[in-house]
Amino acid sequence: MTDHVHDLRSVREATDRLLTAVAKLDNAALAEESHLPGWTRGHILAHLARNADALVNVFEGRPMYESAAARDTDIARDAGRPLEEHLTDLRDSAARFMATTEPDQDWSRTVELRNGVTDLAANVPFRRWVEVDLHHVDLNIGYELSDLPEEFTEREIDFLADRWSGRPEVPPVALVATDGRRRHTGSAGDPAVTVSGTAAGLLAWLAGRGDKGASLTTSGGPLPTLPPL
Repeated sequence: MTDHVHDLRSVREATDRLLTAVAKLDNAALAEESHLPGWTRGHILAHLARNADALVNVFEGRPMYESAAARDTDIARDAGRPLEEHLTDLRDSAARFMATTEPDQDWSRTVELRNGVTDLAANVPFRRWVEVDLHHVDLNIGYELSDLPEEFTEREIDFLADRWSGRPEVPPVALVATDGRRRHTGSAGDPAVTVSGTAAGLLAWLAGRGDKGASLTTSGGPLPTLPPL
């Protein structure tokens, strides 16, 4: 069962790591390209702040974003801000998110996210942890997939393997980590392809990041192309 108290503590720790790292940058660095095509580092920081506010909306029963267009407009508007404005917004929005989780509430209730996706309220803290830590990697400032906490990596692999399960456009795939752990993803049936590698390498492929599977070993066929997240 998801431990939202544990995950909220992990969100705090990930946010502190992010803020410490970003504070070492300057305005020029924020305008440089990130690992995400078409986004500067400033775009990522703006997205992280607005995502925190969007999850406040989720907890309070409002639509996560006013619209997809409004979400994109807000990110574009805020991307070019000076470093200190980004840091203040990141701290303040993170504090608003954490404050929303403090009152007594039904953590077993179902909440609505983007595009009609629903989940248990107890799972939202992990989703925020994913946003903070994966986008910290996306900033391209020295924090790599291999630096992610082991627990985070294992849980995110589980989450993404489940996300791609049952997708007819993805063949049945056996995921084999170097520690011997096996998972199944893709459509039902006996795995047509076995994909092996480190946990960081498997996460890179499943999340469309890093080398996107270049470090993995495949047998039974080529490495499948996954849909965009």
